[in-house]
Amino acid sequence: MNMESGFAGKIAALRGDDDAAGAGRRRWLRIAAIVAVLAVLAGAWMVMRGGKDPAPAAAPTKTIPKVSVVVPGMRAVTNVVTATGTLAAKREMPVGVAGEGGMVAEVLVEPGDWVRAGQPLAIIDRQVAAQQTNQSVASIGVAQADAALAQSELERARKLVDRGFISQADIQRRTATRDAANARVALARAQANEMRARMGRLVIRAPAEALVLQRAVEPGQIVSSGSGALFRLARGGEMELRAQVAEQDLAGLGIGRPAAVTPVGSTRSFTGRIWQLSPVIDAATRQGTARIQIAYDPALRPGGFAAARITSGAVQAPVLPESAVLSDTKGNFVYVVGSNGRVTRRDVRTGQVSNDGIAIVGGLMGDEQVVLSAGAFLNPGDQIKPERVALPAARS
Repeated sequence: MNMESGFAGKIAALRGDDDAAGAGRRRWLRIAAIVAVLAVLAGAWMVMRGGKDPAPAAAPTKTIPKVSVVVPGMRAVTNVVTATGTLAAKREMPVGVAGEGGMVAEVLVEPGDWVRAGQPLAIIDRQVAAQQTNQSVASIGVAQADAALAQSELERARKLVDRGFISQADIQRRTATRDAANARVALARAQANEMRARMGRLVIRAPAEALVLQRAVEPGQIVSSGSGALFRLARGGEMELRAQVAEQDLAGLGIGRPAAVTPVGSTRSFTGRIWQLSPVIDAATRQGTARIQIAYDPALRPGGFAAARITSGAVQAPVLPESAVLSDTKGNFVYVVGSNGRVTRRDVRTGQVSNDGIAIVGGLMGDEQVVLSAGAFLNPGDQIKPERVALPAARS
């Protein structure tokens, strides 16, 4: 009984081992099948691509950039100096009281009026002066009567001196009396003329043909020679711009140079010419004054601010667009292309800046190939392919 049970147990154990071995074989078969499927798929993919491995990527070749260049040549460049300043009368005439003064009776003009030479501007009360003038005129008559009487007495005495009734000494006294009377006549006339002149000075007159700029007096005001200017006139209405010009620019200007003056707030320009240059330079601002004469126009108001463009001559120089001129801590420069296609730095000295570009007054001859606009991306020695482009025509 025990033997049968032991034998049955061994048989069962052997069967279990066989089952485990079978399960392991089946697992490996499944793995092998999966690998085979993957291999087939890989082969199919290779067939679709032609069955060749991809060629290795070629090494990139360095390309030489194309860069626009210009040959500036030489052209006439008008040198223009810009300046600002204050408008004023070219010859301002302050007019005040010339005599003793008094109370203003009447003011006859307003700012902006044109006046002739000698035209009354204001009248000071003349009642007292008129009476004094009348008195002086009356004293002339008195003196003339005394002189006539002395002359008559002298003539009668001369007739009697031959008869011995009057001595020669009496003749001399009567002659002296006549001469004194005539002197009093001359004195009375001089005093009358003085009073007329004083009364005339109570009428304030324009010293020349002018434009009235300012009026600082009203009727009823008490004025005297110490009252200052009652009127300010611009002789002939002539105006000027007192332009402040930098020291280095002032040296290139001359008398008669044309200028265009534009008042602030206006789009109109007025033509003028320099008539005087300051002989001194302000030590603080390093500027001098160029006085530009302008014909009268109501738009030109003394005291206003204006800008001027002064033509100071012309020179022959290359002109480049602003994009071609670079700058750094060493100054202004351009890139010039050599015959080998490599760029080199060329330091330049700039001049007049206008709508046409920047004038190069030093550093270029005008026949070089200058990089137009790509200078910021280049370095000295870089290789480029220059493509020449034309410069725009100069503006008139």
